[in-house]
Amino acid sequence: MLMKPLHLLLLLTLSSAAFADDKNDAPADVPLFEDDEIVTVTITAPFEEIMKTRSLEEELPATFVYQDTLSGKDISLDIKIRARGKFRRQKENCAFPPLRVNFRKSNTTLFANSDKLKLVTHCRNRSNAYEQTVYKEYLAYRILNVLTDWSFRARLLQVRYIEASNGEEIASAPAFLIEDDEQLAERIGMKRDEAESTSIESLDAAHTNLASVYQYLIGNTDFSPIKGPPGESCCHNYVLMRNDGTQISVPYDFDNTGFANPPHARPNPRFGLANVKQRMYRGRCVNNDQLETTFQLFRDNKEEIYSLVNNLQGLSNRERKKTIRYMDGFYKIINSERQVNYRFVKACLGG
Repeated sequence: MLMKPLHLLLLLTLSSAAFADDKNDAPADVPLFEDDEIVTVTITAPFEEIMKTRSLEEELPATFVYQDTLSGKDISLDIKIRARGKFRRQKENCAFPPLRVNFRKSNTTLFANSDKLKLVTHCRNRSNAYEQTVYKEYLAYRILNVLTDWSFRARLLQVRYIEASNGEEIASAPAFLIEDDEQLAERIGMKRDEAESTSIESLDAAHTNLASVYQYLIGNTDFSPIKGPPGESCCHNYVLMRNDGTQISVPYDFDNTGFANPPHARPNPRFGLANVKQRMYRGRCVNNDQLETTFQLFRDNKEEIYSLVNNLQGLSNRERKKTIRYMDGFYKIINSERQVNYRFVKACLGG
């Protein structure tokens, strides 16, 4: 089952600092991402100001209260919070922006060793379509976790948002927190690579091909694992990591995809796609020798992947069926030699 009992840890000892040079140091425990039960949360903050300014600079004081499901007690944390993001931070796209939550890293609660985490929110209040999008984007992270440890973990929340100035509830909706770069780096024994760009040949071939096929599964074309948008550093919806001779690029941000399919989703016009649900492979030909191994990994983990979708609490039956059908299409393609040749081998980049 997807939902497991929540095990709150009593006390955590800080281990090696992020990006520590000593590879024998154990990574710091992050209990938040060790379980997958939905956490019930109330955030009280000056949301009126956050919605108005949508500032990336000013962090505002807030209170974060979550329920310990073992004791039933509410645990309160003082935090700071601000808006974040690009597309979803713009008022015309999302009335409720994504947020960044700044915890005190040294606390000894469920959020121990969590610092500044991205909170993916519901975009628009009282919209079932957008709430379902949250569940589906969360699933996208969980599916990649099944396929590789070299991926960002996520934790699903049910959040009440309270306006601090008057105590009124402004929204109640699903959301999820994403493991930050530092936590990922420590967990997989790597360091964040601050390079301006990289090359496909420099990246680990197996992981790069896996990520490319995964992007095809979820219908994502909004990414680059080797460079950022014009004027920005590497990479576009990927984060570079390195350890000794291994460099990897780890994907994130699965909102504008056929899998999540939010109401605002639009395909990149330069690709000529009819909608975001239309798949297009953007993997590199240099890694075509990895394709069959990658496909077999998806086949071997199909049961667990489908189980995630079938057992996720909150996902409607309608969206569950649509999601399963979308994944069925992917598996039908990778199990057909003719389709693989047409959609992957002949469609790869750099051939």
